[in-house]
Amino acid sequence: MTERPHLAVIGAGPAGLAAAAAAAAAAAAAAHGVRVTLLDSAARAGGQFYRQPAAELRAARPQALHHRWRTWQRLSDTLARHVEAGRVSHLTDHHIWFVERRLDEGDGAADRSGSRHSFTVHALVGPEQEVPVEVRADAVLLATGGYEKVLPFAGWTLPGVLTAGGAQAMLKGSLAVPGRTAVVAGTGPLLLPVATGLAAAGVEVAALVESAAPKAFLRRTRAIAAQPGKVVEGAQYAAQLLRHRVKLLTRHTVVEAHGDERLEAVTVAALDTDGRVCPGTERRLVCDTLAVGHGMLPHTDLAETLGCRLEGLHVHVDDEQRTDVPGVWAAGETTGIGGADLALAEGHIAGRSAAARLTRAVPDPHGWATAAKSRTRSRKFIAALDTVYAPPASWTDLVTDDTIVCRCEEVTGGAIREAVAGLGAGDVRTVKLLTRAGMGWCQGRMCGPAVAGLAGCELTPSRRPFARPVPLGVLAHAGEDEHAHQ
Repeated sequence: MTERPHLAVIGAGPAGLAAAAAAAAAAAAAAHGVRVTLLDSAARAGGQFYRQPAAELRAARPQALHHRWRTWQRLSDTLARHVEAGRVSHLTDHHIWFVERRLDEGDGAADRSGSRHSFTVHALVGPEQEVPVEVRADAVLLATGGYEKVLPFAGWTLPGVLTAGGAQAMLKGSLAVPGRTAVVAGTGPLLLPVATGLAAAGVEVAALVESAAPKAFLRRTRAIAAQPGKVVEGAQYAAQLLRHRVKLLTRHTVVEAHGDERLEAVTVAALDTDGRVCPGTERRLVCDTLAVGHGMLPHTDLAETLGCRLEGLHVHVDDEQRTDVPGVWAAGETTGIGGADLALAEGHIAGRSAAARLTRAVPDPHGWATAAKSRTRSRKFIAALDTVYAPPASWTDLVTDDTIVCRCEEVTGGAIREAVAGLGAGDVRTVKLLTRAGMGWCQGRMCGPAVAGLAGCELTPSRRPFARPVPLGVLAHAGEDEHAHQ
């Protein structure tokens, strides 16, 4: 290994940026600090939250797409200073498909038995994402973020229907809008910036359709009031909706999307207190775009292959953001969906802890006391929101037998129901074996929640050998020295 301990931070969103900055700052203050490599699949740092327009677009006012621009500038400037000083290497366009944990006799992370481990991060680079690269490190910090939960309904495969995050990514990354008239629907706080962002970009937003009821927030007043900044942020979004004359339909849901060659309209309806569609409340909204989202799920593929313990669907960590695998830290959405503020706090704590542990020092919690307080407040706030923002209890009623549920394998709702009722399937894996739902390119990441809902079982992590598809030729030569990037 190298003379200085090497920390690989995977993911350059808020958590990864905060972690890399904290570890590099500790290195600057120590005579023999850590060396940090920040790896990310995107061409520029920022992740989804701070996604930047391509440099070739020469955006005149990129700050118009963000409400935390000063925070981004601080993170970006800090990263640039550490890169220039040689404390951080920022590797862009690196698509991580596997992290290998190896028993090592060097200076890697020690487990309780005294054995030491090092890590090899396997990535694909190049225009075709087929060129293998390996990064050797003494420790790994996972800041892999999350992905959107997708729930199907009749017509959801029509061109013009996309996820809320997809619409936001298009706007932030390419300064493009998906259509002229949009409906933003589903549930969760992400819908607010998506609706206001599209409206500000000139899209006519016909309605924001939110399945949550306003009264649900009143039952969580204490937890919400503890985060006044979030309350102000929500009020600002509400003011923007009013300014752009966006109709807000609470306790409503999308029943069906209509169109021949592409989306032409959607039908929405009111929900009763049990989350069921109220007959007779249906209304048709003309639009060419539907941006729909029902929350997010943590990315845990790399953590699972490393053997990290999961709690439900997210990675378990201790107060230092350490997983139960020696030498592996985790921060941000992978430890539980919580937004940018929580990710920044967790990333800072993880970076400082990793920097100290790798130099054989005992971390001082006082050094991250402010971040720890922010983490506690944010977790309480998110826990309160999770009870408010939930898909309608009867969303499966909107999945007809003809509705495509698994887009990769074109498996319908009827086929999944037959696998459960007629063939006795009681879990996602059995449904997969009987119907091929989840066997396609996305390996169930998109259809998993829907299959679990239709099968009436809990969504559980599906342990996969690799985090993304990888060419067989790369697998055949994995581990060869010419692919290593020290």
